[in-house]
Amino acid sequence: MAEESDLEKTEPASPRRLEQAREEGNVPQSRELSTFIVLMVGACTLWITSGWLYGHVGNVVREGLAFGRKEAFDATSLLVGLQALSIEALLALAPFFGVMMIAAVGAPALMGGLVISNKALEPKFDRLNPLSGIKRIFSWHGLLELVKGVLKATLIGGAGALVLWKHQGELFALTNMALEPGAALFGQLLQFSGVLLAATLFIVAGIDVPFQLWQYYDKLKMSKQDQKQEYKEQEGDPQIKSQIRARQREMSRRRMMEAVPKADVVVTNPTHYAVALKYEAGSMGAPTVVAKGADLIARNIRELAAEHQVPLLEAPPLARALYHHAEIGDQIPPALYTAVAEVMAYVYQLNQFIAEGGLPPEVPENIPVPAGLDPASRALTATTE
Repeated sequence: MAEESDLEKTEPASPRRLEQAREEGNVPQSRELSTFIVLMVGACTLWITSGWLYGHVGNVVREGLAFGRKEAFDATSLLVGLQALSIEALLALAPFFGVMMIAAVGAPALMGGLVISNKALEPKFDRLNPLSGIKRIFSWHGLLELVKGVLKATLIGGAGALVLWKHQGELFALTNMALEPGAALFGQLLQFSGVLLAATLFIVAGIDVPFQLWQYYDKLKMSKQDQKQEYKEQEGDPQIKSQIRARQREMSRRRMMEAVPKADVVVTNPTHYAVALKYEAGSMGAPTVVAKGADLIARNIRELAAEHQVPLLEAPPLARALYHHAEIGDQIPPALYTAVAEVMAYVYQLNQFIAEGGLPPEVPENIPVPAGLDPASRALTATTE
């Protein structure tokens, strides 16, 4: 039961899924909204340019119906006149068609935005499967589309019937009217029909837009398994990430161990902690931690330091303080300057003894470390209190 619930698409689409759908050209669209926008833009354009358009189209009609002696006996003159009238008609209708083209391209972008995707042009052969087509037709989505189609046909058909019933007298009168008054009356009827049809399509679009949005997001719903898979793809497989982190730690440890032979001294606990320090006068403001470790890593640091003759100094409080309060590559904390200065002085004397001989330097003992920086001293103080 748990596996079945994980496979049910009950979760809303994630931003990543919506973005992928958009990249594939899958965005919410409403044909009814596009039709309404195109019709309204066309009606408004005709209303605004009606005077100018009427003048040009009327002239084309008048000139086209005129037929004189010259045209009767000269076919070339007839063709030239037809060409001129065609150009005038095209120029008169060009603004209207231009606005309509812009509206037809821009209307679909109102819901899903402007999307350019090559994937939308790729052939999808699964749509040729008759079983899939039948399944879509008899699905509840298909039923809703059928109801919407019937409603749309009823509203538009009713609007058309209303126009014919209310203006049947004017329509019949057009056959006996002169050209100019007949054209004016026809224009009025056309405008009325356009407004009524636009109002009808507005109702249809108002129903279709919420339906298309709901249907779009419903199809993109995800199951819990889909969400888990998407999380893995985005964040990476936990096992792979663990392996990557392990390799990164190994590389970091290897670089750290390569810095031990170049250190000036290794301060030890002596067994639990080891911290390698290096100081270069002029380039460093204070000694820097080049390596540190606990337990097994501390032992490896001590062995590598002994192998390359790097001095080892047992100073448990200082080793603990350096391990807990200084990271690799960082300079030592200012509170430990005095303690580390004593260590570096010992290292300098030891190197001088090795190079020139003489009396060996005394190994510093009881190096002063602020109690607040030594975890062992803090634990002891807390126990005493």
